[in-house]
Amino acid sequence: MAKIAYILLCHKDPDAVIKQAERLTAAGDYMSIHFDARANQAHFQLISDALKNNPNVTFAHRRIRCGWGEWSLIQATLYAVESALEAFPRATHFYMLSGDCMAVKSAEYIHDFLDDNDADFIESFDYFESDWIKTGMKEERLIYRHFFNERTQKRRFYTSYHLQQRFGLTRQIPADIQVQIGSQWWCLRRRTIEWVLDFTRERRDVMRFFRRTWIPDETFFQTIVRHCVPEDEIRSRTLTFLLFTDYGMPVTFYDDHYDLLLSQDFLFARKVSPEAKDLKRRLGLLYAAKNVPFQISNEGASLFSFLSGRGRIGRRFATRFWETESTLGRNRELLIIICKKWHVAKRLLERIRQTTNVPAIEYLFNEEQTPLPDLGGIQKTLGKRTRHRRALMRMLFDYYETDRLIVCMDPGNLDLLEDFAEDRSVTQMLEIQCDFSEDYLIGHAMRVGLAGEQTASETLDRLLPTIRNEMTFESDRIGDAGFEHLRRIKESAELDENAQALAEFLNVSDDKAREIADIDYLFAD
Repeated sequence: MAKIAYILLCHKDPDAVIKQAERLTAAGDYMSIHFDARANQAHFQLISDALKNNPNVTFAHRRIRCGWGEWSLIQATLYAVESALEAFPRATHFYMLSGDCMAVKSAEYIHDFLDDNDADFIESFDYFESDWIKTGMKEERLIYRHFFNERTQKRRFYTSYHLQQRFGLTRQIPADIQVQIGSQWWCLRRRTIEWVLDFTRERRDVMRFFRRTWIPDETFFQTIVRHCVPEDEIRSRTLTFLLFTDYGMPVTFYDDHYDLLLSQDFLFARKVSPEAKDLKRRLGLLYAAKNVPFQISNEGASLFSFLSGRGRIGRRFATRFWETESTLGRNRELLIIICKKWHVAKRLLERIRQTTNVPAIEYLFNEEQTPLPDLGGIQKTLGKRTRHRRALMRMLFDYYETDRLIVCMDPGNLDLLEDFAEDRSVTQMLEIQCDFSEDYLIGHAMRVGLAGEQTASETLDRLLPTIRNEMTFESDRIGDAGFEHLRRIKESAELDENAQALAEFLNVSDDKAREIADIDYLFAD
């Protein structure tokens, strides 16, 4: 059975550290603690006294002063790992934790999971090819030498950085090393830890390189493990559930997050608020429990993005450079069908195809697999279609040799609708307003990753009104945008009323519009 040596880096809250160590070792596991030498010495003494008689707890053989983004975090980790390796010969796995982490599964579940998965769990993505770094320094973290801490010595940090830039004082990455990046919260097997420590002793050049790398806790272990371990034995993911806000700050979990945390496909969560006393109590009891079933729905990340994004509507401030002189054509007419229920719009589009000769395309900005002609590669991905939307649409007009074209869009594509409405061409819009049953909303939540088959009913009860309000909000935004040629058909409206809107949208006779609109199953789910 798996025996875990937890590697705990901490610098505050000695009572929480003591409780965490006692809780995790009570299940038969181990812990090696590095308490920051910068922190209050009395706090360290308190921890030492409380845990000195616990045979499953050891301390890093050397304490050092740690700083965010510095090599000191890696060195402290190595000291704690070396102590754990020596003190706990029966440990099969080594798991990185912080003082803000807590288990969100039982010890029984965690041990079974590691027994069933003979692999190392560490996020490791190609440093240059991946988009793991969203903003700020990227290549500069590696090719320049960093001697100062950006947070505590900002002036010195940037003076050193700019001088190296000015005089071209770059350095080479060790030739046989492919730098990786990822979360610092890993779980590695004993054999892998031994290989990593051997590597650190043998490759002093690599150690020197990382000592002057900025934020090496996101690159050091991630790179070395990839260098030492076969790729098929690495799972490029963390077993610790963590989220970040738009500002790069970690999301903090509170008492009301208990059900959410248990349903995620992770073993621990970071970071739990010190004030979340009931959450800590419940998670502590859970860790010691036996035969607990877990319903994994794993909607946490998408649910957080959805809920935190409500009310923040990104707007493009200026026309993109490739579109500044781009237009669909003054004599062309783009007809856009807008509907949240894509299957409803597709049914109507098919009926229009049968009764008119206007080329019609389904959700080309929402579905990668939408059939499109070969337009030289611009149509291959949703990203390319969206970035070059006017060029794409102009090429479609040319391909079909037409001045009228129908496409479908989701109500959430307001930026696209506004962009096309501002074009010199005529843009006609027809919004299909549907009723949303509870079953449909649940299905929608599952399709977009906000819920899963195992999502608790209590979570759905809280989520569904939010989704319904979001759909109403999207429709209201379209109405508030003041589009010149916007018409609507409604599920709740009479056939004649919908036919009239359709006639105006398509510029066809009332009889033909009625023929198109008269579909018994149009709004069926």
